[in-house]
Amino acid sequence: MSEIGVLGQRKIVNAKVLVVGAGGLGSPVLLYLAAAGVGTLGVIDFDRVDESNLQRQIIHGQSNTGQRKVDSAKEGILEINPSVKVETYHHRLDESNVLDLFSRYDIVVDGTDNFSTRYLINDACVILDKPCVMGSIFRFDGQASVFWASQGPCYRCIYPSPPPKEMVLNCAEGGVLGALCASIGSIQATETLKLIVGMGSTLVGSIIFYDALQSNYDKVKIVKDPSCSFCAEPGQAKMLENYEAFCGVETHSSEISAEQLAFRINEGELLQIVDVREPNEWNDSHLDGAVLIPLQEFFDGRAFEKILTDRPVILYCHLGIRSARALTALEEAGFTDAAHLRGGIVAWNELSIHD
Repeated sequence: MSEIGVLGQRKIVNAKVLVVGAGGLGSPVLLYLAAAGVGTLGVIDFDRVDESNLQRQIIHGQSNTGQRKVDSAKEGILEINPSVKVETYHHRLDESNVLDLFSRYDIVVDGTDNFSTRYLINDACVILDKPCVMGSIFRFDGQASVFWASQGPCYRCIYPSPPPKEMVLNCAEGGVLGALCASIGSIQATETLKLIVGMGSTLVGSIIFYDALQSNYDKVKIVKDPSCSFCAEPGQAKMLENYEAFCGVETHSSEISAEQLAFRINEGELLQIVDVREPNEWNDSHLDGAVLIPLQEFFDGRAFEKILTDRPVILYCHLGIRSARALTALEEAGFTDAAHLRGGIVAWNELSIHD
Protein backbone atom coordinates (compact mmCIF):
# COMPACT_ATOMS: atom_id res chain seq x y z
CA MET A 1 0.00 0.00 0.00
CA SER A 2 1.33 3.39 -0.99
CA GLU A 3 0.34 4.89 2.39
CA ILE A 4 2.87 2.59 4.06
CA GLY A 5 5.58 1.93 1.48
CA VAL A 6 9.13 0.80 2.21
CA LEU A 7 9.75 3.59 4.72
CA GLY A 8 6.57 2.75 6.62
CA GLN A 9 7.50 -0.92 6.76
CA ARG A 10 10.91 0.04 8.17
CA LYS A 11 9.16 2.06 10.86
CA ILE A 12 7.01 -0.95 11.71
CA VAL A 13 10.06 -3.25 11.94
CA ASN A 14 11.86 -0.76 14.20
CA ALA A 15 8.83 -0.09 16.42
CA LYS A 16 8.60 -1.20 20.05
CA VAL A 17 5.08 -1.72 21.37
CA LEU A 18 4.06 -2.83 24.86
CA VAL A 19 0.70 -4.56 25.28
CA VAL A 20 -0.63 -4.56 28.84
CA GLY A 21 -2.71 -7.71 29.24
CA ALA A 22 -2.72 -10.89 27.16
CA GLY A 23 -6.45 -11.48 27.53
CA GLY A 24 -9.50 -10.66 25.44
CA LEU A 25 -8.15 -7.42 23.95
CA GLY A 26 -4.45 -8.19 24.11
CA SER A 27 -4.94 -11.40 22.10
CA PRO A 28 -6.08 -9.86 18.79
CA VAL A 29 -3.79 -6.85 19.23
CA LEU A 30 -0.71 -9.05 19.63
CA LEU A 31 -1.67 -11.32 16.75
CA TYR A 32 -2.31 -8.47 14.29
CA LEU A 33 0.79 -6.51 15.30
CA ALA A 34 2.93 -9.63 14.96
CA ALA A 35 1.43 -10.35 11.53
CA ALA A 36 2.11 -6.75 10.48
CA GLY A 37 5.78 -7.19 11.36
CA VAL A 38 6.19 -4.98 14.44
CA GLY A 39 9.80 -5.57 15.41
CA THR A 40 9.53 -5.70 19.20
CA LEU A 41 6.42 -6.67 21.15
CA GLY A 42 6.35 -6.53 24.92
CA VAL A 43 3.57 -8.24 26.84
CA ILE A 44 2.90 -7.98 30.57
CA ASP A 45 0.37 -10.18 32.37
CA PHE A 46 0.46 -11.87 35.77
CA ASP A 47 -2.25 -14.45 35.02
CA ARG A 48 -2.29 -17.99 33.63
CA VAL A 49 -4.42 -19.42 30.82
CA ASP A 50 -7.79 -20.63 32.04
CA GLU A 51 -10.12 -22.80 29.96
CA SER A 52 -13.08 -20.54 30.73
CA ASN A 53 -11.29 -17.63 29.00
CA LEU A 54 -10.63 -19.32 25.67
CA GLN A 55 -13.87 -18.12 24.06
CA ARG A 56 -12.44 -14.59 23.95
CA GLN A 57 -8.65 -14.90 24.48
CA ILE A 58 -7.87 -16.30 21.06
CA ILE A 59 -4.09 -16.21 21.24
CA HIS A 60 -4.30 -19.14 23.69
CA GLY A 61 -5.56 -22.69 23.12
CA GLN A 62 -6.51 -25.79 25.06
CA SER A 63 -2.91 -26.97 25.11
CA ASN A 64 -1.91 -23.76 26.90
CA THR A 65 -4.29 -24.20 29.85
CA GLY A 66 -2.41 -23.56 33.09
CA GLN A 67 0.50 -21.92 31.27
CA ARG A 68 1.60 -18.36 31.95
CA LYS A 69 -0.31 -16.10 29.59
CA VAL A 70 2.84 -14.24 28.58
CA ASP A 71 4.54 -17.50 27.59
CA SER A 72 1.49 -18.75 25.72
CA ALA A 73 1.18 -15.39 23.95
CA LYS A 74 4.83 -15.53 22.95
CA GLU A 75 4.25 -18.94 21.34
CA GLY A 76 1.28 -17.56 19.39
CA ILE A 77 3.25 -14.52 18.22
CA LEU A 78 6.25 -16.53 17.05
CA GLU A 79 3.99 -19.02 15.28
CA ILE A 80 2.74 -16.15 13.12
CA ASN A 81 6.03 -14.28 12.78
CA PRO A 82 9.25 -15.82 14.14
CA SER A 83 11.14 -12.61 13.35
CA VAL A 84 9.39 -10.64 16.11
CA LYS A 85 11.39 -9.99 19.27
CA VAL A 86 9.02 -10.85 22.13
CA GLU A 87 9.71 -9.50 25.62
CA THR A 88 7.58 -11.00 28.40
CA TYR A 89 6.87 -9.78 31.93
CA HIS A 90 5.08 -12.18 34.25
CA HIS A 91 4.41 -9.82 37.13
CA ARG A 92 1.94 -7.18 38.21
CA LEU A 93 2.13 -3.72 36.76
CA ASP A 94 2.28 -1.22 39.62
CA GLU A 95 3.66 2.13 40.71
CA SER A 96 7.11 0.65 41.40
CA ASN A 97 7.80 -0.69 37.89
CA VAL A 98 5.53 1.10 35.42
CA LEU A 99 7.77 4.05 34.53
CA ASP A 100 10.86 1.92 33.94
CA LEU A 101 8.90 -0.55 31.81
CA PHE A 102 7.02 2.02 29.72
CA SER A 103 10.20 4.00 29.03
CA ARG A 104 11.51 1.08 26.91
CA TYR A 105 8.65 1.27 24.38
CA ASP A 106 7.29 3.72 21.82
CA ILE A 107 3.58 2.97 22.27
CA VAL A 108 1.55 1.41 25.08
CA VAL A 109 -1.61 -0.58 24.31
CA ASP A 110 -4.07 -0.84 27.20
CA GLY A 111 -5.79 -4.24 27.21
CA THR A 112 -6.66 -4.28 30.91
CA ASP A 113 -10.01 -4.95 32.56
CA ASN A 114 -9.85 -2.88 35.76
CA PHE A 115 -9.91 0.83 36.51
CA SER A 116 -6.97 1.00 38.91
CA THR A 117 -4.56 -0.31 36.24
CA ARG A 118 -6.13 1.88 33.57
CA TYR A 119 -5.52 5.06 35.59
CA LEU A 120 -1.99 3.86 36.37
CA ILE A 121 -1.30 3.33 32.66
CA ASN A 122 -2.71 6.75 31.77
CA ASP A 123 -0.69 8.61 34.36
CA ALA A 124 2.56 6.85 33.46
CA CYS A 125 1.98 7.63 29.78
CA VAL A 126 1.36 11.30 30.62
CA ILE A 127 4.59 11.50 32.62
CA LEU A 128 6.62 9.83 29.85
CA ASP A 129 4.68 11.46 26.95
CA LYS A 130 3.76 8.09 25.43
CA PRO A 131 0.64 7.46 23.33
CA CYS A 132 -1.78 5.05 25.00
CA VAL A 133 -4.08 3.05 22.73
CA MET A 134 -7.06 2.29 24.94
CA GLY A 135 -9.71 -0.38 24.52
CA SER A 136 -12.55 -1.34 26.83
CA ILE A 137 -15.22 -4.06 26.61
CA PHE A 138 -18.18 -5.20 28.68
CA ARG A 139 -21.04 -7.46 27.68
CA PHE A 140 -22.01 -6.19 24.19
CA ASP A 141 -20.40 -2.74 24.37
CA GLY A 142 -16.90 -1.59 23.55
CA GLN A 143 -14.93 1.60 23.14
CA ALA A 144 -11.53 2.59 21.82
CA SER A 145 -9.42 5.73 21.73
CA VAL A 146 -5.86 7.03 21.71
CA PHE A 147 -4.85 9.16 24.69
CA TRP A 148 -1.71 11.24 24.24
CA ALA A 149 -1.44 14.21 26.56
CA SER A 150 0.97 16.24 24.40
CA GLN A 151 -1.30 15.84 21.36
CA GLY A 152 -4.78 15.82 22.91
CA PRO A 153 -6.73 14.70 25.99
CA CYS A 154 -5.64 12.03 28.44
CA TYR A 155 -7.93 9.44 30.01
CA ARG A 156 -8.52 11.63 33.08
CA CYS A 157 -9.74 14.48 30.89
CA ILE A 158 -12.73 12.34 29.98
CA TYR A 159 -13.04 10.20 33.10
CA PRO A 160 -11.63 12.30 35.96
CA SER A 161 -12.74 9.78 38.56
CA PRO A 162 -13.65 6.08 38.50
CA PRO A 163 -17.25 4.88 38.85
CA PRO A 164 -18.51 3.84 42.30
CA LYS A 165 -17.07 0.46 43.26
CA GLU A 166 -20.52 -1.09 43.66
CA MET A 167 -21.21 -0.40 39.97
CA VAL A 168 -18.04 -2.10 38.74
CA LEU A 169 -18.30 -5.66 37.46
CA ASN A 170 -15.65 -7.69 35.69
CA CYS A 171 -16.10 -10.01 32.71
CA ALA A 172 -16.58 -13.04 34.94
CA GLU A 173 -19.49 -11.36 36.74
CA GLY A 174 -21.11 -9.47 33.87
CA GLY A 175 -19.93 -11.44 30.85
CA VAL A 176 -18.60 -10.33 27.49
CA LEU A 177 -19.32 -11.40 23.93
CA GLY A 178 -16.10 -13.06 22.78
CA ALA A 179 -16.21 -11.68 19.25
CA LEU A 180 -16.49 -8.14 20.64
CA CYS A 181 -12.87 -8.46 21.79
CA ALA A 182 -11.79 -8.89 18.17
CA SER A 183 -13.80 -5.84 17.07
CA ILE A 184 -12.21 -3.51 19.61
CA GLY A 185 -8.80 -5.20 19.55
CA SER A 186 -8.55 -4.79 15.79
CA ILE A 187 -9.26 -1.07 16.16
CA GLN A 188 -6.47 -0.85 18.73
CA ALA A 189 -4.07 -2.69 16.43
CA THR A 190 -5.01 -0.42 13.52
CA GLU A 191 -4.50 2.73 15.58
CA THR A 192 -1.13 1.43 16.76
CA LEU A 193 0.07 0.84 13.20
CA LYS A 194 -1.16 4.29 12.13
CA LEU A 195 0.79 5.86 14.98
CA ILE A 196 3.92 3.95 14.03
CA VAL A 197 3.80 4.84 10.34
CA GLY A 198 2.33 8.33 10.79
CA MET A 199 -0.50 7.78 8.35
CA GLY A 200 -4.15 8.77 8.34
CA SER A 201 -6.12 10.33 11.16
CA THR A 202 -5.81 8.61 14.53
CA LEU A 203 -8.28 8.49 17.40
CA VAL A 204 -6.40 11.16 19.35
CA GLY A 205 -9.24 13.49 20.35
CA SER A 206 -11.99 10.97 19.57
CA ILE A 207 -13.60 7.89 21.09
CA ILE A 208 -15.34 5.15 19.12
CA PHE A 209 -18.27 3.50 20.87
CA TYR A 210 -19.51 0.17 19.52
CA ASP A 211 -22.86 -1.41 20.37
CA ALA A 212 -22.58 -4.98 19.10
CA LEU A 213 -26.24 -5.77 19.77
CA GLN A 214 -27.47 -2.96 17.52
CA SER A 215 -24.45 -2.99 15.16
CA ASN A 216 -23.88 0.72 15.81
CA TYR A 217 -20.58 2.59 15.74
CA ASP A 218 -20.50 6.12 17.11
CA LYS A 219 -17.46 8.37 16.95
CA VAL A 220 -17.46 11.17 19.50
CA LYS A 221 -14.98 14.05 19.58
CA ILE A 222 -13.32 14.76 22.92
CA VAL A 223 -11.17 17.69 24.01
CA LYS A 224 -8.48 18.28 26.56
CA ASP A 225 -9.78 19.41 29.94
CA PRO A 226 -7.93 22.62 30.89
CA SER A 227 -8.49 21.77 34.55
CA CYS A 228 -7.46 18.10 34.26
CA SER A 229 -5.87 16.95 37.51
CA PHE A 230 -2.97 15.26 35.73
CA CYS A 231 -2.22 16.64 32.25
CA ALA A 232 -3.35 20.28 32.40
CA GLU A 233 0.14 21.65 33.20
CA PRO A 234 2.68 19.84 30.98
CA GLY A 235 5.79 21.23 32.72
CA GLN A 236 4.68 20.42 36.25
CA ALA A 237 6.19 17.41 38.01
CA LYS A 238 3.64 14.65 38.53
CA MET A 239 3.57 11.77 40.96
CA LEU A 240 1.96 8.35 40.72
CA GLU A 241 -0.48 7.50 43.50
CA ASN A 242 -2.14 4.55 45.21
CA TYR A 243 -4.49 3.55 42.39
CA GLU A 244 -6.36 0.85 44.27
CA ALA A 245 -7.28 3.39 46.92
CA PHE A 246 -8.18 5.95 44.25
CA CYS A 247 -10.53 3.45 42.59
CA GLY A 248 -12.07 2.26 45.85
CA VAL A 249 -10.54 -1.22 45.76
CA GLU A 250 -10.79 -2.63 49.26
CA THR A 251 -7.56 -3.43 51.05
CA HIS A 252 -7.52 -5.28 54.34
CA SER A 253 -5.06 -5.95 57.10
CA SER A 254 -6.95 -9.24 57.48
CA GLU A 255 -5.53 -10.83 54.36
CA ILE A 256 -3.22 -13.80 54.09
CA SER A 257 -0.71 -14.95 51.51
CA ALA A 258 -0.83 -18.24 49.66
CA GLU A 259 2.15 -19.40 51.74
CA GLN A 260 0.34 -18.61 54.99
CA LEU A 261 -2.81 -20.42 53.87
CA ALA A 262 -0.79 -23.47 52.79
CA PHE A 263 0.92 -23.55 56.21
CA ARG A 264 -2.38 -23.39 58.08
CA ILE A 265 -3.86 -26.16 55.93
CA ASN A 266 -0.76 -28.34 56.37
CA GLU A 267 -0.95 -27.80 60.13
CA GLY A 268 -4.44 -29.28 60.07
CA GLU A 269 -6.24 -26.09 61.15
CA LEU A 270 -10.01 -26.32 60.71
CA LEU A 271 -10.97 -23.62 58.19
CA GLN A 272 -13.94 -22.71 56.05
CA ILE A 273 -12.48 -21.79 52.66
CA VAL A 274 -14.98 -19.91 50.51
CA ASP A 275 -14.74 -19.32 46.76
CA VAL A 276 -16.62 -16.11 45.88
CA ARG A 277 -16.29 -16.45 42.09
CA GLU A 278 -18.97 -17.54 39.63
CA PRO A 279 -20.04 -21.19 39.05
CA ASN A 280 -18.30 -21.43 35.67
CA GLU A 281 -15.00 -20.39 37.27
CA TRP A 282 -15.55 -22.85 40.12
CA ASN A 283 -16.23 -25.69 37.68
CA ASP A 284 -12.96 -25.01 35.92
CA SER A 285 -10.80 -25.14 39.08
CA HIS A 286 -11.02 -24.45 42.78
CA LEU A 287 -9.19 -25.08 46.05
CA ASP A 288 -9.67 -28.48 47.62
CA GLY A 289 -12.19 -28.40 50.45
CA ALA A 290 -13.62 -25.01 49.46
CA VAL A 291 -17.30 -24.14 49.15
CA LEU A 292 -18.80 -21.88 46.48
CA ILE A 293 -20.65 -18.76 47.60
CA PRO A 294 -20.69 -16.20 44.74
CA LEU A 295 -19.98 -12.57 45.58
CA GLN A 296 -23.54 -11.44 44.90
CA GLU A 297 -24.75 -13.52 47.85
CA PHE A 298 -22.60 -11.40 50.19
CA PHE A 299 -24.40 -8.31 48.93
CA ASP A 300 -27.95 -9.68 49.24
CA GLY A 301 -27.29 -11.43 52.58
CA ARG A 302 -27.74 -15.06 51.53
CA ALA A 303 -24.07 -15.80 52.17
CA PHE A 304 -24.28 -15.09 55.87
CA GLU A 305 -26.50 -18.11 56.46
CA LYS A 306 -23.85 -20.35 54.89
CA ILE A 307 -20.82 -19.02 56.78
CA LEU A 308 -19.77 -21.17 59.72
CA THR A 309 -19.06 -19.41 63.01
CA ASP A 310 -17.03 -22.12 64.74
CA ARG A 311 -13.88 -21.70 62.60
CA PRO A 312 -11.89 -19.05 60.72
CA VAL A 313 -13.20 -18.13 57.27
CA ILE A 314 -10.84 -17.67 54.32
CA LEU A 315 -12.29 -16.05 51.18
CA TYR A 316 -10.70 -16.16 47.75
CA CYS A 317 -11.45 -15.24 44.13
CA HIS A 318 -9.33 -14.98 40.99
CA LEU A 319 -6.92 -12.19 41.94
CA GLY A 320 -8.14 -11.02 45.35
CA ILE A 321 -10.36 -8.12 44.28
CA ARG A 322 -13.78 -9.74 44.68
CA SER A 323 -12.74 -11.55 47.86
CA ALA A 324 -11.76 -8.21 49.41
CA ARG A 325 -15.24 -6.88 48.63
CA ALA A 326 -16.81 -10.01 50.12
CA LEU A 327 -14.68 -9.62 53.23
CA THR A 328 -15.89 -6.05 53.69
CA ALA A 329 -19.50 -7.24 53.52
CA LEU A 330 -18.73 -10.06 55.95
CA GLU A 331 -17.11 -7.71 58.45
CA GLU A 332 -20.00 -5.25 58.19
CA ALA A 333 -22.34 -8.14 59.03
CA GLY A 334 -20.43 -8.75 62.27
CA PHE A 335 -18.09 -11.63 61.35
CA THR A 336 -14.68 -11.10 62.93
CA ASP A 337 -12.63 -14.24 62.32
CA ALA A 338 -12.24 -13.90 58.53
CA ALA A 339 -9.56 -13.05 55.99
CA HIS A 340 -9.11 -13.15 52.25
CA LEU A 341 -6.39 -14.65 50.07
CA ARG A 342 -4.07 -12.02 48.62
CA GLY A 343 -3.61 -12.64 44.91
CA GLY A 344 -6.47 -15.14 44.80
CA ILE A 345 -6.32 -18.52 43.11
CA VAL A 346 -3.64 -17.19 40.76
CA ALA A 347 -1.25 -16.74 43.70
CA TRP A 348 -2.27 -20.15 45.04
CA ASN A 349 -1.54 -21.82 41.71
CA GLU A 350 1.80 -20.07 41.46
CA LEU A 351 2.72 -21.44 44.89
CA SER A 352 1.64 -24.94 43.90
CA ILE A 353 3.73 -24.83 40.72
CA HIS A 354 6.84 -23.61 42.55
CA ASP A 355 6.41 -26.32 45.19
